[in-house]
Order: sequence, then C-alpha cells, then structure tokens
Amino acid sequence: AHESGTINVAVGRSLKDRRVTTTFPDGDFGRSAITHYRVLKNLRYVTLIECKLETGRTHQIRAHMKHLGHPLFNDATYGGDQVLKGTTFTKYKQFVDNCFKVLPRQALHAKTLGFIHPSTGKHVQFDSELPEDFAGVIEKWEHYVKYN
Repeated sequence: AHESGTINVAVGRSLKDRRVTTTFPDGDFGRSAITHYRVLKNLRYVTLIECKLETGRTHQIRAHMKHLGHPLFNDATYGGDQVLKGTTFTKYKQFVDNCFKVLPRQALHAKTLGFIHPSTGKHVQFDSELPEDFAGVIEKWEHYVKYN
C-alpha cells in the first residue's frame, strides 16, 4: 500500500444489497466521494491510517478502504474480518480473535469533526482522543509484530 493518497471514487448503495455502501469506479452510479489517506503505522497485518474527507457520504471510509483492498479491522460487513482468511496458524487466529473481543466493533474513530455553525456562521471543531479499546488493540498489534 502507498504511504498516502487520494481515493476519488463514487460511492452509493450496492445494487445487490441496499444495506451496504459500495464503490462505483466508472461513476455510473452513486455520488462523487473523495477521501485523502495517510499511513500512520504499518503493523505488518494491519495498518493504522488517517483519513480526511472532502465529501461526507454514508459509509464513505468503509467503502473506500474496501475498494483499496484494506477494509477496516473487525468490519465484517466490508470484509474487515478477513484478516484471518486462509490462515491455519492457531496462535495468530487466537490473537486476532482476542483483538476482536477487545474491540468488538469496526476500528473507526472520528478524531476531529468540524462544520460551519448554521446560525453563527463560525467554524466549530470537536476533537476526541482514541478510545481505550481502540488504543489497546493498537498496543496489542505493536507487541505481536515485535515478538512474532
């Protein structure tokens, strides 16, 4: 994977399953969507990235990361449970299962949210640190990669 880049691929509801957002590389369907990303930490089997959205489409990050072949960790709907695919290595399987238990949701966190306030017209911004479960899983992966 590249250290940084821009994904400029339309997203919209899947024609096969309306509950899932998918990408439309030809732009025939969906709405334009732009995500800028940058690698913060490469942990061999998983990668911590930062995304900055130019557009705010429903499930945009989830669909764009799957499009790149890097779905969000523990996001079964978009293939993020496939970190186990094809492995027969029991220790690794147990480790990943344990990580799924520690972080029983997709590994997605909004660090910064901002918008123009409708009545004041001023830019408002909110920042939030990584939740404990998310930070804990990153630490587990760092340890796993270092000692395995």
